[in-house]
Amino acid sequence: MVLADTGYWLALANSRDRWHGAAVAATRHLDESLVVTWPVITETCHLLLSRLGVRAELRFIEQMSRNVEIHESGQRHLDAVHALMEKYANLPMDLADASLVVAATELGEGRILSTDQRDFDTYRWKDTEPFRNLLPMTATGIA
Repeated sequence: MVLADTGYWLALANSRDRWHGAAVAATRHLDESLVVTWPVITETCHLLLSRLGVRAELRFIEQMSRNVEIHESGQRHLDAVHALMEKYANLPMDLADASLVVAATELGEGRILSTDQRDFDTYRWKDTEPFRNLLPMTATGIA
């Protein structure tokens, strides 16, 4: 399984996005399920609706119902989310990113598709483990 951040979904949906080619290539080469969180879904829906319109948002929701696993974030995660957002306040860390770090820790998986290189190069899951961002690797031909 591979975690998927908002930037990946936005790039995939928008052919004019500078990350679009990398997102499409990564998707073609992916033979594992994608994992998202509700905060990522919410953030993606909001941005798709405001940038590309209702049809893009509906296509995204359709993708979510068929092709991804949703890591359930709940009240039991709030302390961890708060601690992460406080720890990375200098970036700052948003709720969607914090939920992905919590998911990575719970699932034991640090591979991610994200256009947010700076933050996911900085964040650590299980407090010490670096993320392996597959999207930039795809963009540079490393993957």
